[in-house]
Amino acid sequence: MKRRTLAVTGMSCNGCEQNVENALQSLDGVSRAEADHEADTVGVVVDDAVTDDDLTTAIEGAGYDIAG
Repeated sequence: MKRRTLAVTGMSCNGCEQNVENALQSLDGVSRAEADHEADTVGVVVDDAVTDDDLTTAIEGAGYDIAG
């Protein structure tokens, strides 16, 4: 398992955090996700099968964007 931290734009409240966390946790291979709308980040614990594209697709599918 590895921990990733991603910069996410568009989160403005606790509900947004929950949306991002739920989208990521629905992926096979994601064991934990913790979003922080004040820091515009999400920390994710994933196995080696999960790619950056998988994470980006899940976040964008929830209506948010990856920064940078």
